[in-house]
Amino acid sequence: MHACPNGTKIRDVLTTIAQSEDAGRSYEDSFKKAFDILAEKNPFPSSCGRVCPHPCEDDCNRQFKEASVGINNVERFVGDYSLDNYLTFEKQTNETYPEKVAIIGAGPAGLSAAYQLVRRGYKPVVFEAFSKAGGMLRYGIPDYRLPPQILDKEIERLEKFGVEIKLNTIIGKDIPYEKLQEEYDAIFVGIGAHKGKLLGVPNEDAPNVFTGTEFLNQINSGQKVDVGNKVLVVGGGDTAIDAARVSKRLGADVTIVYRRTRNEMPAIEEEIVGAEEENIKFEFLVAPVEMVKEGGKVVAMKCQRMELGEPDSSGRRRPVPIPGSETTFGATAIIAAISQEPGFDGFDKLHEGKDWIKTDNAGKTNLDKTFAGGDDIELGLVTIAIYQGRKAAETIHAQFRGTEPEPEEDMQIITKDKMVLSYYAEKVRNDNLKLSPEERLKEFDKEISSTYTMEQVIDEAKRCMSCGSCFDCGTCWSLCQDQAIHKPVTKFQPYSFKLDVCKGCNKCAEACPCGYIEMKNPMNGQYAPRDPETGKVIY
Repeated sequence: MHACPNGTKIRDVLTTIAQSEDAGRSYEDSFKKAFDILAEKNPFPSSCGRVCPHPCEDDCNRQFKEASVGINNVERFVGDYSLDNYLTFEKQTNETYPEKVAIIGAGPAGLSAAYQLVRRGYKPVVFEAFSKAGGMLRYGIPDYRLPPQILDKEIERLEKFGVEIKLNTIIGKDIPYEKLQEEYDAIFVGIGAHKGKLLGVPNEDAPNVFTGTEFLNQINSGQKVDVGNKVLVVGGGDTAIDAARVSKRLGADVTIVYRRTRNEMPAIEEEIVGAEEENIKFEFLVAPVEMVKEGGKVVAMKCQRMELGEPDSSGRRRPVPIPGSETTFGATAIIAAISQEPGFDGFDKLHEGKDWIKTDNAGKTNLDKTFAGGDDIELGLVTIAIYQGRKAAETIHAQFRGTEPEPEEDMQIITKDKMVLSYYAEKVRNDNLKLSPEERLKEFDKEISSTYTMEQVIDEAKRCMSCGSCFDCGTCWSLCQDQAIHKPVTKFQPYSFKLDVCKGCNKCAEACPCGYIEMKNPMNGQYAPRDPETGKVIY
């Protein structure tokens, strides 16, 4: 939960499913409850369950046993279950408030803000420049990773919930930004970063040179794009990998050109592996210096071989040119997927140079009653955009009602050194099925991976160790010789501790597998340290 940018209550989702039978709940009831927990902060569990690079799994303590819990796949199952069973969102209040809020951009940030405002009793209006809602979820991610029908269903549920979306409406062109400022009590700007950056080398103005975002937008809009039979993709991020794999599905021989090594690629590891499985070639430590033109089109790209020097501001080793090491690659099309930026036409007052749009921690900008979030602040994960939209909505609501936004829950982080990992039995992680490379390439938009089955999601949820939260194992109660611990009759109700008879032997804290019980020094209020090997308290 600590590693999730949106603070999703991951443990609660998992234990809700895992404890179903012992709690006397049907699994259907637990899936509904798990969906409600996810939907408290995120209206896109199906989409995020497919495209989020799940930093939560990198911090999951189960990895020190055998492998992290498949959190992303559980979220995907719950999201898909909610769509298949027509589960709806719940409002926080029956009140209806009069304040008007305009939201610019129907991407994950804007729709998240709109959703949270509807939950709190408002009727926001979302203005979207494109012909369909979804932002980068729709126009920047290939269909084989996020099928459009999944996104359509999640957006349709938002509209039924009360989110009004006006498509094909460009703020700054169709409606001046100043008009919104006059007519609305608050504005949220979530215009994204749909403008791709070129390489800045000679001859890249040719018609067969694309930016990564331009290429993916055209493909996802249903346009026919002719890339020929030999495509070069420049870059090492997710957009580069997506562009390469889409080009492969168009029938081209594809090579990714990257100025660092594989280890420095910022793309999701799973997507890099997928590209490798599909026989996409990689040329590492190579940087473009010029496009070669013939008859108005680019036919090749001259490059410079590189070597890695000292780390730069990103923490990655800086590529340094090797003199006299130029090389040339032939191409029928070149896709520059090195970065992207927002288009600020009509939003000049919000644009603050290289920093794009600046906000404070609550999402406020330098303009009166204007908030922002998503990629127009800084390129980031879908989950970050959803969080920023949510925080802005919470702040807008608080300002309207004259209250303070509710603070994020401050919880102690339970790391493996606070747990007794030996308590938990080995349990192999469930992997979702994936199509073979041959099957993937037969159909252009066929989804590569499958959603967990019900049996898999139950089994995977039971791998959760409930870090930092009592799961009623009874270990503390069975060890306490002083009868200082009262075990409740009803499963999963809180245990109580009779501190007047507790002798402080600390056996309960040492044996607590999930790190829920800890002895605190009454003199200084500090928790007693544990030995990282044995888990025993160091006196």
